[in-house]
Amino acid sequence: MLLQEDTEQATEEAMETAEELAKTVEQLKQTSETLEASSQQLTGQMSAFEALLDTGHINEYVFLGTIFILAIFVGYYVVWSVTPALHTPLMSVTNAVSSVVIVGALIAVGADISQSPAGGWSQLLGIAGVALASVNIFGGFLVTQRMLAMYKKKERPTAASNN
Repeated sequence: MLLQEDTEQATEEAMETAEELAKTVEQLKQTSETLEASSQQLTGQMSAFEALLDTGHINEYVFLGTIFILAIFVGYYVVWSVTPALHTPLMSVTNAVSSVVIVGALIAVGADISQSPAGGWSQLLGIAGVALASVNIFGGFLVTQRMLAMYKKKERPTAASNN
């Protein structure tokens, strides 16, 4: 009698599990069909985008301007989300980036491209790049030193030095 009840209970549990598995399989089939339809739609959109690129209907300046504007927004949110404790290390990294910029500007200044129509402009812009990057580097070091000085412990005057 007890064995028969256990068998019936196990059978009922197995039937419930089988029903749950059938429902799960049906959900997976629906999800698979939805993903397949989305994949086909995305493939069609990518083909249309590639056709636009091939025909040259997307203006390069609009494309680059869009990237520049997006970079401005991303930079704004990244800078304003930095905690004050991380400001000093990030300033040091910015100084390192500016030093790379100054190397590129020095290359632009020293390049002999006098035969090209933009030869004078590149050297002029290189000089401006050197000047601006130098100001950024030296100003960054001054700000970094000032920030580090804020974290130093101040010496308290002793009673003997007051006399």
